Amino acid sequence: MTLPQFAFIKAGWHADIVDRALDGFLSEISADQVTVYDVPGAFEMPMLAQKLALTGKFDAIACAALVVDGGIYRHDFVASAVVDGLMRVGLDTQVPVLSVSLTPHQFQETDHHMTIFRKHFVQKGAEAAQAAKALVDINGVKARAA
Repeated sequence: MTLPQFAFIKAGWHADIVDRALDGFLSEISADQVTVYDVPGAFEMPMLAQKLALTGKFDAIACAALVVDGGIYRHDFVASAVVDGLMRVGLDTQVPVLSVSLTPHQFQETDHHMTIFRKHFVQKGAEAAQAAKALVDINGVKARAA
């Protein structure tokens, strides 16, 4: 029996928080079914997701990033472009692409916020894994050459 295969893309900005999403994902899906990819930031996720989807190796792809207001640019535009890009990849390739890309209204690098967001990313990573498994159940596992 072929086990489903998943890609997990994570952005490097705020890695101490974003990496917790992978922890949550791996609490639901065995590590031997997950290939992890790192990208510099959220904006780079859709292109890699598309490249991975087109390989035919993955049954679903999850992407994690934290896009915050750095005071220099409009972070909501970046977040919108990322989520729209990820959705387009899924629709164009028919490979489910899940987003754990969060854009909080308020974020400061205080111990309090860091603790809250780390915990939240674990939960969201687990939820993404549950959704990925549900979508694989609906779509079936891709036939892959050994």
